[in-house]
Amino acid sequence: MTPEETHKHEWLDVVIVGAGAAGVGLGAVLADLGLDSYAILERNEVGSSFQQWPAEMRLITPSFPSNSFGCRDLNAVTTDTSPAFALDREHPTGGEYAEYLQGVVEFHDLPVRTGVEVESVQRHEDGFVLHTSTDVIQSQYVVWAAGQFGQPNDDPFPGANHCVHNSRIGSWSAFADGCVEDPIVVVGGYESGIDAALALADRGQEVLVVDEEGPWQFRGPDPSEVLSPYTSQRLREALEDDAPIALEDGVRVECIEIEAETFEVIGTGGASFTTRNRPVLATGFESGLGLVDDHFEFENGQPQLTERDESTTTSGLFLAGPQVAHNGQQFCFIYKFRQRFAVVADEIAARLDIDRTPLDEYREKNMFLEDLSCCEPDMCDC
Repeated sequence: MTPEETHKHEWLDVVIVGAGAAGVGLGAVLADLGLDSYAILERNEVGSSFQQWPAEMRLITPSFPSNSFGCRDLNAVTTDTSPAFALDREHPTGGEYAEYLQGVVEFHDLPVRTGVEVESVQRHEDGFVLHTSTDVIQSQYVVWAAGQFGQPNDDPFPGANHCVHNSRIGSWSAFADGCVEDPIVVVGGYESGIDAALALADRGQEVLVVDEEGPWQFRGPDPSEVLSPYTSQRLREALEDDAPIALEDGVRVECIEIEAETFEVIGTGGASFTTRNRPVLATGFESGLGLVDDHFEFENGQPQLTERDESTTTSGLFLAGPQVAHNGQQFCFIYKFRQRFAVVADEIAARLDIDRTPLDEYREKNMFLEDLSCCEPDMCDC
């Protein structure tokens, strides 16, 4: 008996891979459309990538209970919920935000299947065949909403294996407890790097942030490209209070060496920093899509999509979440990529000949972004 024969075989109209903000949000749109032949597959738990954040990390975009005034909470994934109202928090932790997502799943009775690992996604003449850890699923359409957090960029230079990636830190407080009085070197000065520095400095730990560009120096309208106002304000206030944070720009780390339990962080221009504490990588995540890489074509590291967020090479395969990009602009925040849920759902519903009238509400509430003219380079206000 073959492995395929030992698994049950199931047929569905749509499979969504990933039960984070993108997967849950898009699943809620399909529920509004009355679709009953779909599943959301999650290898861990709902919102697991948020649950893995360091305990001190917060969402940088604020939440606010303003639905009744016609303005959606920036971190909401549906038209009628608000994390601020549900959690009584303006900047929720990752764990709190996962609670919100679980609430959305329960309220909409979404068909989420946790503990299911997708092992392969194969194109089939009638759609796709997905081999999972529990069964084999044949589906007409697949929405890839698995995000990037499973692929940390933890090998950016020789010796990076001596470091710890920030995504693998459960608590900065616990990390600081195991450090000596030497500075902690943080490689990378964007959101996660500055957040790490602030959390460690709060615990009296001296921190050195090293970044080639020094993004803390720049301001701009799009937090996708510069520090968010939330992080910038926290950093400014910390420095004004003489927090033990040093910022080193213009240096690209080239390698890390270790000798006698001392780390040497070596950068361009002869720069070198030594510490007995394990350096921290705040180097972000890989740009690929994992299992479905071969089903997309890439340009400058970005998956190429149609105007309906479908793969340009594999019909029926859609992308949802922070890697969606159009006209050089990435929809990398929740308040950006959530506006594309209804676009994908609308396209799938049209092909399945499902009544799309329920999507009128998404248009009325600015959760259905079809006109991408707002996303010309340097003009994005989505």
